Amino acid sequence: MRILLYEHNKAAYNAAVVYLAEYKKAAVIHPTGTGKSFIGFKLCEDNPKSKICWLSPSEYIFKTQTENLKYATNGYIPDNIVFFTYAKLMNLTVEKIREIKPDYIILDEFHRCGAEMWGNGVKSLLEEYPDVPVLGLSATAIRYLDNQRDMSDELFDGKVASEITLGEAIVRGILNPPKYVLSVFSYKKDLQKYEKRIKKSKSKAVRDEGAKYLEALRRTLENADGIQDIFSKHITDKSGKYIVFCSSLEHMREMIELSSEWFSAIDKKPHIYSAYSNDPETSKAFSAFKEDNSNHLKLLYCIDMLNEGIHVDDVSGVILLRPTVSPIIYKQQIGRALSASKKTNAVIFDIVLNIENLYSIGEIEEEMQIATAYYRSLGEESVIVNEHFQVIDEVHDCTEMFDRLENVLSASWDLMYDCAKKYYEKYGHLEVPSRYFTEDGYSLGCWIYNQRSIKKGKLSGSLTEERIRKLDEIGMRWEQFTDYSWAVNFNAAKAYYIAFGNLDVASRYVTKDGVRLGAWLANLRAWERAGVHLKYLTDERKKALEEIGMIWSKLDFYWENNYSAAVRYYRENGNLTVPSNYVSPDGVRLGAWISRMRKLRKGEGKGTPPTKEQIERLDNIGMVWELNVDRRWDKAYSAAKGILRKTERYLCRCHTELKTDFPSDNGYKINASIF
Repeated sequence: MRILLYEHNKAAYNAAVVYLAEYKKAAVIHPTGTGKSFIGFKLCEDNPKSKICWLSPSEYIFKTQTENLKYATNGYIPDNIVFFTYAKLMNLTVEKIREIKPDYIILDEFHRCGAEMWGNGVKSLLEEYPDVPVLGLSATAIRYLDNQRDMSDELFDGKVASEITLGEAIVRGILNPPKYVLSVFSYKKDLQKYEKRIKKSKSKAVRDEGAKYLEALRRTLENADGIQDIFSKHITDKSGKYIVFCSSLEHMREMIELSSEWFSAIDKKPHIYSAYSNDPETSKAFSAFKEDNSNHLKLLYCIDMLNEGIHVDDVSGVILLRPTVSPIIYKQQIGRALSASKKTNAVIFDIVLNIENLYSIGEIEEEMQIATAYYRSLGEESVIVNEHFQVIDEVHDCTEMFDRLENVLSASWDLMYDCAKKYYEKYGHLEVPSRYFTEDGYSLGCWIYNQRSIKKGKLSGSLTEERIRKLDEIGMRWEQFTDYSWAVNFNAAKAYYIAFGNLDVASRYVTKDGVRLGAWLANLRAWERAGVHLKYLTDERKKALEEIGMIWSKLDFYWENNYSAAVRYYRENGNLTVPSNYVSPDGVRLGAWISRMRKLRKGEGKGTPPTKEQIERLDNIGMVWELNVDRRWDKAYSAAKGILRKTERYLCRCHTELKTDFPSDNGYKINASIF
């Protein structure tokens, strides 16, 4: 064993192996820097005789991953990988795709398969090999700028073996919490926009109050520290490597011109590199930046070429100079400075281009709050390593003024309650997704979450008995989501058992109420095998499931089902000489199963050979382990041998009666005239 996985990746790998065996599909969604590519390489190592078709957005990403693997394992690289980029795959003919003949398929950065052209290539491959297990790896499953498409649903039917958010990874200590420095670079246009909003208000009180806070915000911003002072204060590694993300080529050139002004207090002659090629391998600047070990400050200005899959050793931090971007890109850029193998805390400079982007870190903080609450609800306090990370708000006073201005101009509790009531009237419940926004742009999902947190005392705010009563009237759920989720899914499972007499639920099965029962049961099986989430899947809950026919192993379940059919066949026919195309009256393909058992015992074909106990049980009902072709050969051989013995006895009788010797190699010389 050469590849040693981190504990979080080990649990994910074990769950993925179960999913691949049972469903032929498994997705692993872990944030940038957690080493998820090693999960794919581990699959290659554990299946050395299998051909692995590995797909990736670029050759450079794959090359970087193999270099990291080689470094971690002292030189080991799997030799059973056939690699293609998604771009190359889409140009392959059907004949070329048929030549691949993979035993496993790995889709790296699988959210990228949603692109139209790349997606067509992947679709052709998967249609050609529908029974080949597919493993997907990505930091996200959502295509935020493509109608929020969830590629784990589209490609893997929701078979997510493991999912960890960036916030959860920090909470669990998988990634070290960064030092996060927040500031503003440009704000004059925003002030003008707020001034227009204030003037448009129909309320004189709102106009007066808004104007007061706007003027205070303007003065505070003008008195705040400049960018040069902020960098000088927080860049402690004066010869460190920093990646500077820009929004466009023009923007990058503009930011490079400002570098002498911004960083002069740290290094009069910083080493500046710029890289914007689609393929970093062809960029001399990128290679030079990686190899630069000088005592100077090193700055790599780039656009989006380092968003995913590419790591640079010894990065001290990143500088985000960007307009609003998708959550995927934002987290990927932060991830350039975070790594599961890194022991130091990186610094992230979030130099937002406008004051409305001051809350970009909020989603990660919310993920941390959710993860912390989740593990506490399970009683797994030991899992929580970091509840917070250091956020240095260099415009704190500005943020406070901005909050007051927003409060004056934004929604009241009653307005948000009306939004919640409309949602309830439309959908019949208040299970609002955390990222849900109304048509008017109000964050209803966040508001609902905050009401629960206020009631539990985890968040300050006003929630009177009257407000609680009003929310109760429109179906507000106050309990922990994990308990609610268990109740909803278990009740759906119980109803299915009452209706059908079993829990042999198809993985895609969704109830009329929208409960994804098949996926939930699949997750429970994976958790039980991997030994994770023990506080959720308690012994008491496992017992309750078993009382309604829970199938913990579909492989065992199907074996027992086929064995029962074999017993019935034996009782009716007195043997297990089952024709290969035989199907039992209740639809069991018994002939094919008997043939498969014979091959698996001989070590042929894919699958787990029957156990010693299973072999004995089959022997007790007359199992014939020889393959049909072997059995026919043995029968023909026995017949031929019988004929030979009869001939020998006949010749012996002739010899006795005629008293004639028939010398030959066998002791007789056969004379054709005798016959």
